[in-house]
Amino acid sequence: MRAPAFWQRVPPHPFARLLAPLAALYGRFAGWRMGRVVEHSALPVICVGNFTVGGTGKTPVALAVAALLEEEGERPCFLTRGHGGSLRGPVAVDPATHDHREAGDEPLLLARAAPVIVSGDRPAGANLAGQTGATAIVMDDGFQNPALGKDLSLLLVDGAVGVMNGLCLPAGPLRAPLARQWEHADALIVMGEGAPGEVLAEDARKRGLPVFEATLVPDPQVVERLRGGRYLAFAGIGRPAKFFETLDRAGLDVAESRSFPDHHVYREQEIAELRARAQREGLRLITTEKDAVRLGAAEDIEVLPVTARIAENAALVPLLRRALRAP
Repeated sequence: MRAPAFWQRVPPHPFARLLAPLAALYGRFAGWRMGRVVEHSALPVICVGNFTVGGTGKTPVALAVAALLEEEGERPCFLTRGHGGSLRGPVAVDPATHDHREAGDEPLLLARAAPVIVSGDRPAGANLAGQTGATAIVMDDGFQNPALGKDLSLLLVDGAVGVMNGLCLPAGPLRAPLARQWEHADALIVMGEGAPGEVLAEDARKRGLPVFEATLVPDPQVVERLRGGRYLAFAGIGRPAKFFETLDRAGLDVAESRSFPDHHVYREQEIAELRARAQREGLRLITTEKDAVRLGAAEDIEVLPVTARIAENAALVPLLRRALRAP
């Protein structure tokens, strides 16, 4: 989905205030539901979630967490509900046979690093993960879902936008009241710079929670290869502006940019129009890895891979070890 513009207004937009009673009801139910854990996995569960709907960079952070686990000698398995895909699972993702329409785009990205289980029923997915030989589960999203207990919950926030107007759905982006979500958080990861992220970081420190800073780092070899071109950038992710900012910081010349909703399935006509526009203006097309999964093979569209770099990630290791020892 694309975040409505009125969510970003502080103080809240009149339309948000109009929706506030409905948001209060939604928030009360969502907050109550968060405390009702249904089942625990035999494997330790490390959740990478966020306070809000929309993208904050969870998938790159989940990959970074899995890499840290592997350095500890663990065999991580990703667990996700496969947003945008038709599979309800539980099923182990096979990139050779599953496409984004079945598995979703994010599971196919995760599957490049470790086994992935797609399951709308998270406890059932956790049980299947145990059969893959995994020793730990990295759950991409699902923080507010009580079906499966978490041994470590890492909350991710986009430093540039924070929690926007701080209201629950549908008046704002929060999936549950902020205070209720803090009660279940073990650490905060702030992705990128910005005053909204600093406010949340200070709140986390007051609550005694560790705070980590993270950035999305583009592949330096790809950046070097792309230098000298002029680009029409497009993205269908949670916050396309984040991708455009990454291109700009990398020193690439972005002449135009186009935004699409998160997990957008591109129609042939849309891609044809982008190609025609790029050709008319003498530009090259460039997009994200996640979009590329949904586009399939397209030799004329450049892709910029990014990884999440967590500052002082050595301090994250003790938290992971504690989760691994959880009964």
